Amino acid sequence: MSDPAYLRFFPYEDPYPNQREAMDRVANALSRGQDVLFEGAPGTGKTLSALVPALEHAREHDRTVVITTNVHQQMRQFVEDARAITRTEPIRAVVFKGKSSMCHIDVDYQECQTLRDTTRSLVETESDKGELERRQRELLAESRDGDASAAQAREAVMEELDELEDELAEIDAANVCDHYYNNLTRDTDAFFEWLFEDVRTPEDVYEYAEQRDLCGYELLKEGMEGVDLVVCNYHHLLDPTIREQFFRWIDRDPSEIITVFDEAHNVEDAAREHATRTLTETTLESALEEIDGSDDSRSEAARNVVSAFHEALVETYDSALGFGARESVGDRWEDVSITNEDRRDDLTLAFLDRYEGRGIDVEAELAVQLGRALDEEYERQYREGETTSRKESGTLQAARFIATWMDEGAEFGQYPVVAVRRNETTDEVYGRAELYTCIPRTVTGELFDEVAASVLMSATLRPFDVTADVLGLEDVASLAYELAYPESNRVTYAVDTPPLFASDRSDPDVQGTVGQLLRDVIRFTPGNTLAFFPSYAEAERYHERLRSGIDGGSTAQSDGRGASGGRSESADAGSSAAETGSKAAGAGSKAAGADSLGTLLLDGSSAETEDLRRRLVGSDDCALFTSLWGTLAEGVSFDDDAARTVIVVGVPYPHLSDRMEAVQAAYDRAFADGSGTRDPGWTYAVEVPTIRKTRQALGRVIRGPDDFGVRILADRRYTDADMGKYSVRDRFPPEERSELIDIAPEKVKFGMLNFFADHDAYDGDPPSP
Repeated sequence: MSDPAYLRFFPYEDPYPNQREAMDRVANALSRGQDVLFEGAPGTGKTLSALVPALEHAREHDRTVVITTNVHQQMRQFVEDARAITRTEPIRAVVFKGKSSMCHIDVDYQECQTLRDTTRSLVETESDKGELERRQRELLAESRDGDASAAQAREAVMEELDELEDELAEIDAANVCDHYYNNLTRDTDAFFEWLFEDVRTPEDVYEYAEQRDLCGYELLKEGMEGVDLVVCNYHHLLDPTIREQFFRWIDRDPSEIITVFDEAHNVEDAAREHATRTLTETTLESALEEIDGSDDSRSEAARNVVSAFHEALVETYDSALGFGARESVGDRWEDVSITNEDRRDDLTLAFLDRYEGRGIDVEAELAVQLGRALDEEYERQYREGETTSRKESGTLQAARFIATWMDEGAEFGQYPVVAVRRNETTDEVYGRAELYTCIPRTVTGELFDEVAASVLMSATLRPFDVTADVLGLEDVASLAYELAYPESNRVTYAVDTPPLFASDRSDPDVQGTVGQLLRDVIRFTPGNTLAFFPSYAEAERYHERLRSGIDGGSTAQSDGRGASGGRSESADAGSSAAETGSKAAGAGSKAAGADSLGTLLLDGSSAETEDLRRRLVGSDDCALFTSLWGTLAEGVSFDDDAARTVIVVGVPYPHLSDRMEAVQAAYDRAFADGSGTRDPGWTYAVEVPTIRKTRQALGRVIRGPDDFGVRILADRRYTDADMGKYSVRDRFPPEERSELIDIAPEKVKFGMLNFFADHDAYDGDPPSP
């Protein structure tokens, strides 16, 4: 029996366990026109399992594969895989990033568009001038040979040349892009030969273009037509406007595209982010200044609308904040409640109360028209060199948003929000209006309907029916593969600590039990420990308990602030990466009988994630305290001995804000089955995402076939104890539930001691229980 045709794109000798079967199933689904939901643990080889059959299908049907991720590390992995493939079966691949990361002169999108249009106009005019000059020379020669009509025609050509000279003089005074000018006037064939000799990164393209004074971004766009593979970010597919342009650059209809989404459990939130629209108070103020400076007849109508909305926004958040609340507003956006059960939201009501005009719909449209006129004038000024930067119309932004707010704010799935923050420069509080999209399938459903097929892959995509419902997938093939690495290299404990309900987190007894468990876990880990909590506040609470020795014991390390219990390093303190080596050497290994906890790292909302990761990986005796909802719970690799133990403390449900309740309510309406027995709002919006995040965090340990480690879930709700509706054990996939070992908190250290001793992991004698 011959090998499947798709194996020509498989770049290695032997597939991983289950990888051959996965490729077969993906290939069959694509041939049937189905979308694929593909869950695979680390070691499954998900990327090639999806990419190899997708490339074969695309080659057979003259289509293009677009593989996308929101994780930079994964994009690098895609490039490596694509390079390996093209050495086996040559493919034309492009790795694409947004303009802002590839611009050689650092201008924004609007400025770039204006420069591009002006530069193209300059080149076309110069070309026209060259053609006319050649024509007039020909006519001059003919007229000298006695052709009277040639002399007359030459006069007309000379008049056109004079006009073009005037045009060129005007354009020469305008702003142009020299890099793009060189693209249009030089032979760039060598670039495209170089581009497709291998798989080039955007950084490679930038460097190539920078050395030759070319625009790599525009060259890359030109080279995308009909390629086999494009690697890109989520926003190229999830933003409808960008997606339309993106497919045009590829020169493919949507029906000729196969999309592959990596880390697809993130698509739900990313889709919301791309669909959500915002308008800040500062933009409203900019619009009012703009309107006041305009003598256009539409200015009065625009001021009626924009001024009323501005006043309503300020009035709404002032009323919502209440006495003394303004002083506590920080430099991050904070929602204030404006919803009402029986009528429109408070901002809309305040706007209607403040507005005095001839009709919001009519005057909002006039404001949009004024904004467009102003925006066109700003573009002309920049194009013709009257200004050095391309200004954008605040009136246009404000008017469009207000019109959308009034038209769509009451629609199902739209949630009007007002938020506030403090300006760090002026120390003033200002506001923002936002239309938040609760149902992401309003964004993703259209995409998945129009492309040929899609493969969505992740290590945490189940339950598949929830994913399909939320994203609007109809005809789906699903496949799941468990962790293929040896079971003897891992142990997973469900620890019977008190359930960490929000109301119990301040209980001293609960804190004492959890604190002692954390101390045991860190002490008996021969290397680094990752500790995930429901929030940064909880991470800080237990970091401080262990640092100060509240839960007993002391350490040989001190942070130099008079407190024992472990040397503390706050990520916000800003220790440099250069300190990592000396710090690790100073911490040393946990010695026999010692109670040392090594270095305790505290993550925070303002921490530099990459710096923190480097400091952890550069040590062999650290414990990192962070939030499960932070940036280190997924998409960050802690390979081999970078982390030996991971512990998730509590069932880390997100903060149940008004925004989250709106999502729950929308899901209840969208996915109710009529029986009244389901609770899709809670399940889809809260419970499933929380368990996915928990599984992602557990996956930070055991990253390869030779890796080993301990994974711990610390909360009674993870155990087999009868917790009724509060139990979450059944939310884990069957094969993961089967690995959970229920254990009392005081027994964990003995289990860890036995496990790590069996793997000869301790440097010298192990710690003493």
